[in-house]
Amino acid sequence: MEDPILARHAVRSFQSTKPSSADIDQLIAAFQAAPCGMGQNEITQGVVVESDEFLQKVEMATNNAAYGAPLIFVIATKDGSEFGDRNASVAAENVLIEATRLGLGSVYVMSGAISLSEHPDLVQQLGIDDGYSPKVIVPIGKATEAYTPTDRSHRYKLIRR
Repeated sequence: MEDPILARHAVRSFQSTKPSSADIDQLIAAFQAAPCGMGQNEITQGVVVESDEFLQKVEMATNNAAYGAPLIFVIATKDGSEFGDRNASVAAENVLIEATRLGLGSVYVMSGAISLSEHPDLVQQLGIDDGYSPKVIVPIGKATEAYTPTDRSHRYKLIRR
């Protein structure tokens, strides 16, 4: 298999087929293995949204920011934490890479998390503790379209000394 870090790409159109329970367990393990700033693991929480009811509620609250994915991770962090955004991002990246390794598509969505934060009742229904806010949503599922790789070897300015 191609290196999942290099193969990872944004998928915004998903088949309705849900990932297997074993795949979800692997995604959860990847989330749990994410680094955390200064060892402050208590500042990050995740919710794995599998039920059609909650998937629809999240889609409505976020203006379809989960792109109809059959599974989403909502990653929240403690309000006011200086490491929260970073912890959410590295946890999301672990999930994104693991999804790629499993042959699943995924995408990193911040705007949907911001929209979701504007619905505190739904955030509470999802099980996110008071004092925590969604920072990232990661929709996951089988892509509806084949991906044509592009050269990303010079995407960012990089200085090598």
